[in-house]
Amino acid sequence: MTGRGSLFAGRARGAAYVRDMKNFFTSFFASLTALVVFLVGGFILCLLFIGAIAAMGKKQPATVQDGAYLVFDLSGSILDTPSQNEGMAEFLEAFGGEGRHAMQLRQVTRALEAAAGDKSIKGLYLTGSVQPMAYGSGFAALKEVRAALEAFKVSGKPIKAYLSYASTRDFYLASTATDLTLDPYGAVLMPGLASQPMFYVGAFEKFGIGVQVTRVGKYKSAVEPYTRKDMSPENREQIQKLIDDVWQDLTVTIEGARKLPAGALQKIVDTKGFIRADAALQFKLVDRVAYHDEVLAELKKVTGRKDSDQPFKQINLKEYAKQVGGSGLVAKRANPDKIELGAASKGKVAIVYAEGEIVDGSGNEEGHVYGAKTARMLREIRQDDSIKAVVLRVNSPGGSVSASEAIARELSLLHKEKTVVVSMGTLAASGGYWISMHSDRIFAEPTTITGSIGVFGMFMNFQGLMNDKLGLTFDTVKTGKFADASTVTRPKTPEELAIFQESVDWVYDQFLTKVAKSRKLDRKVVEEIAQGRVWSGSEALKLGLVDEMGGLAAAIKYAADKAKLGDSFKVSEYPHPKQFAEQFAEALDPRRREQSFGGPVGLLINEATEELKTLGKFNDPRGLYARLPFDLSLR
Repeated sequence: MTGRGSLFAGRARGAAYVRDMKNFFTSFFASLTALVVFLVGGFILCLLFIGAIAAMGKKQPATVQDGAYLVFDLSGSILDTPSQNEGMAEFLEAFGGEGRHAMQLRQVTRALEAAAGDKSIKGLYLTGSVQPMAYGSGFAALKEVRAALEAFKVSGKPIKAYLSYASTRDFYLASTATDLTLDPYGAVLMPGLASQPMFYVGAFEKFGIGVQVTRVGKYKSAVEPYTRKDMSPENREQIQKLIDDVWQDLTVTIEGARKLPAGALQKIVDTKGFIRADAALQFKLVDRVAYHDEVLAELKKVTGRKDSDQPFKQINLKEYAKQVGGSGLVAKRANPDKIELGAASKGKVAIVYAEGEIVDGSGNEEGHVYGAKTARMLREIRQDDSIKAVVLRVNSPGGSVSASEAIARELSLLHKEKTVVVSMGTLAASGGYWISMHSDRIFAEPTTITGSIGVFGMFMNFQGLMNDKLGLTFDTVKTGKFADASTVTRPKTPEELAIFQESVDWVYDQFLTKVAKSRKLDRKVVEEIAQGRVWSGSEALKLGLVDEMGGLAAAIKYAADKAKLGDSFKVSEYPHPKQFAEQFAEALDPRRREQSFGGPVGLLINEATEELKTLGKFNDPRGLYARLPFDLSLR
C-alpha cells in the first residue's frame, strides 16, 4: 500500500506540475501578447501624436484681410540662421513648456519688403521688446531690420509704434515710426553702451586651478578673464574705441529719425539716464504719451472696426513671412489662390550660415559652427552644378584654428569654381574673419565687430585643486620627455610652453599671410592692424579689411549679379531645417535643458554660467584658437 500510495502521489504531483507549467506558459504568452499589443499600439499612437504635432507647423496660412496692419512683435530674438525647430515652440507651449521664440533675419526683412508693396497691408504696428538670445539681435542685424522699416515707410504706409520700457535696441527700431507712442508709466532705458567682462582668476586661485597661456598680439585679450582680475590697458583701449564707434552710429541714426540736433541724444541720456515718459515727450524722443488701450482703439478705427468687438484687422509678421518666398531678388507675397510656378532661373544662390562658436567636429548643437560638418556642407555645394553663387553669412566670434582652417580650405576650393561673397553680421572676428577671406567681396555693417586677427593657446591645470583641496596625487612613467605634456595634473614646463608658443607664432604668421594675400595689403600694414585687435565694420572698411557697407540682401544681390543670374534666381539655405522627429527627440534630451534664474542674482548666475560654458568650447586638437576677446556683450 505504501508503494502504491507513493506511486499515486507521484502521478498526482506530475499532473499538477504539468498543469502548473501549462498555466505558466498560458499566462506568459498572454502577457507577452498583451505587451506586444501595448507596444505596437503605443508606437502607432506615438506616430499619430507626432504627426498631429508636426501638422501644427503645416497649418493653412493666415488670411490677409484688406486694410490689415502687419504686427511686428519684437519680443524674441532675430537670428541669421533659418529656424531649425519650426513648430517646436508651439508644441512646447501646448504642453506647458516654454518655447524659444526666434525669427530669422532674412524672413523679417523680406516680409517687410513684401508688405510695403502689398495692397492688402495698410500699415505696420511695432510693439514688444527685443530679447537677444545666443548670437541673435545684435546691432548689425538690427541695422538691416531698421533699413527694411525705413523702406516700408518710404512706400507711404504708416508705422505705428507702442513702447513701454524701451531698451536701446527697441528705441533704435521704433525711431523709424511715423507715430511713436510711449506708455505714461513707461520709460526709455538708453543710458549708453557698456561692456563688463567677468574675470575668474581670483576664484581659480581659491580653488587651486592654474592657467598658462601662449599668445601673439598685444590686443589678443581672449585669455584675460582667466589670467587677470581686470582689463589690460590695450584691451580697454580697443573696447572703448569699438563701443564708441557703435554708439555713434546708433545715436546719429536716431537723431536723424527724430529730427534732433547733433549731439542732443548724448546730452539727454547723460542728464536723465532713465528717461520717463514726460521727459521723453519733452525732448521729442516720442510723439505722444498714451495707454495701450487707446492705441488699440485707434487701430480698430483705422482698420474699419471702430464699433466692433473684434480686434483690429491684423496679421502677425511671422505668419505673414510664411507667405513670402525666399527666392528671387524682390520679395512678394504669394497668391494663395494661384499656383506659383516661378520664373525660369539660370541657377541657384546658396546662403551658408556660420553662426556661433567655431568648434571641431560634426555636432548638432545650436550656436556652434562645426568645422567638419560645415566643410562637408561646402563640399556638397561645390559639387552641385545647379548652384552658381554662394553667400557666406558670418556671425561668429571665431574659435578653433583647426576648424576654421577646415572651413577656409573648402571655401578656397569653392571660390575657384563659383562666386563667393561674404556678409558679415554682428560678429565676424578672429576665426570668423579667417573663414571670410576666400571671397570675391566682403560686406559688413558699420556696427559689425570684426578683425581680432590673432592667435592664443590656453592650458589649464588642476594640480592645486586635486593635491591641496582634494588630497589626490599623481605619479608618471613615460617614454619621452614630452609624453605627458598634455596633462592637466600639473603646469606646463618652460620647455613645453616654448613648444606651444612656437605653434602659436607659426599659426599667427599664417593668418597674417592669408590676410595680406586675400586683401591685397602690404604685409607690414597687416601686422600693424592685426595684433588681435577688434574693429568696428566702419573702421574695417577704412583699413581695407572689408570691401563695402551693406547687409545680407546687398551681398545676395552682388553674388547674383556677378554670377549673371538675373532677378529670378532660386535660393537654398544651409543648414537645412531639421525634421520634426529629430527636433522632438532633442527637446526631450535632458542634456539640452537650460536652467534659467530670475532677478539680479539670477542674471549674475546666468552670466557666469554662460561664460564658463566657453571653456567647454575650447576643443581644438592643438589647443590653438583664433577667437574674439571673451564674449563681447554690449548693453
